[in-house]
Amino acid sequence: MFANVARCLDALAVVAGALLAYLLRYPAPILLTDTQYLLIAFNCTLAMLLFPAFGVYETWRGKPLVAMLMRVVCAWLVVVVAGLMLVFTLHQMNAVSRLWFGYSTLVSGALIVATKLVAHLALRRARSRGINCRSVAIVGAPGFARSLVAHLQGMPQGGFRPLCVFDATTAGAVPDPYALEERGTERIGTLPVLTDPDAFVARVRREHIDEVWLALPLSEEHTLYRFMRAFRDDFVNLRFIPDVRSISLFDHGVVDIVGLPTINLTAPAVSPPQLWPKMVFDRLFALTALVALSPLLAAIAVAIKLSSPGPVIFRQRRKGVDGQPFDIYKFRSMTVHHETPGQITQATRGDARVTRIGAFLRRTSLDELPQFFNVLLGQMSVVGPRPHALEHDDLYKDLVYGYMHRYRIKPGITGWAQVNGYRGATRKVEKMETRVKFDLFYIHNWSFWFDMKIVLATILKGFTGRNAY
Repeated sequence: MFANVARCLDALAVVAGALLAYLLRYPAPILLTDTQYLLIAFNCTLAMLLFPAFGVYETWRGKPLVAMLMRVVCAWLVVVVAGLMLVFTLHQMNAVSRLWFGYSTLVSGALIVATKLVAHLALRRARSRGINCRSVAIVGAPGFARSLVAHLQGMPQGGFRPLCVFDATTAGAVPDPYALEERGTERIGTLPVLTDPDAFVARVRREHIDEVWLALPLSEEHTLYRFMRAFRDDFVNLRFIPDVRSISLFDHGVVDIVGLPTINLTAPAVSPPQLWPKMVFDRLFALTALVALSPLLAAIAVAIKLSSPGPVIFRQRRKGVDGQPFDIYKFRSMTVHHETPGQITQATRGDARVTRIGAFLRRTSLDELPQFFNVLLGQMSVVGPRPHALEHDDLYKDLVYGYMHRYRIKPGITGWAQVNGYRGATRKVEKMETRVKFDLFYIHNWSFWFDMKIVLATILKGFTGRNAY
């Protein structure tokens, strides 16, 4: 029924757009030519026939609004081009005003998009109040099921309402390393958790639940078949949501690779075009900082040179994006000394190697300022996970899960871990694990405005820290 109403509204939008375009082009009264009548009728008919092929009348429930509106725009442009070809084929181009045709295309297209947008927003508002919602039952481990329930309850406008959960760890021996302590729980929030598969199937049928989401690991093929067989005679939508938490750190989205549907497991969550604002900001911010701070940089360089013999700039090999090595720049804060090959001794409180000037620089993070040159060279970003010494990478990559995935993006001068207090020396594995969790959270939730938040927090909180010495 909704699709038929939408078709009628689209046809009315085409007619209304053509009439309004006439009023914009000519004074009243409206006196259309036969060719204009033919073009309007053709566009109305083709729109109703072609829009379904573009998925315009599919449900927009839970789908990105921008992507769906782009479908509408593309479908309308195809209709307009087809109408133009019709007029050209009939040799009636002189009978159609180009200005009227342009106005008609824009006004009708705007009306079609506007009606779709208004309908979508009205449905979202209704669904957020519990109207026009689809009920959902979830099959999976309690930890993953809890996150799905929280996601659905946090987006009521999506139109999906969870009603119950089946704990697959009790019946199907599905492992859930993230929530072992939750096994046997009787409720997730306010939702009942069932452990008997037959009782779960009966409840889905009794309550006429619309959809069953199978939130299972990729290895649980037999559990998928079990519920597919159980609901083979029921009009229930079955959806498979892979639980890939144990093998994935980033985006789980399905992408098209040479025509094959592919699930990203450890591919970067952000595509290069999305990073363009970050790249532009990095260069501009680094250049501005270097110009504005040039007197301070010169003063620090002179102070280092006068305080102890040795170079002003200290270079150390670090890993960059995708593990590509580069030389990181810092102001030298220690006396010149030699480390045992393959070993890096972190500075400690009262370390005799740290010079008097160096102690101040390390405490205030002013020794990091030369890294703006690394940013200009494209080796680092203003915001990102802090790069560690190669020797520390070799140590922690086997001790901390996901450690090396920090290098899937450019390392930064400051980061989400740093503004949350995790900076300076790290001697305990537990502290490094927490730092890595902050870094992975940043990577997974990156946005340009998240970067701006971290930059602002760095400026407001200052560059000092208890662990910097």
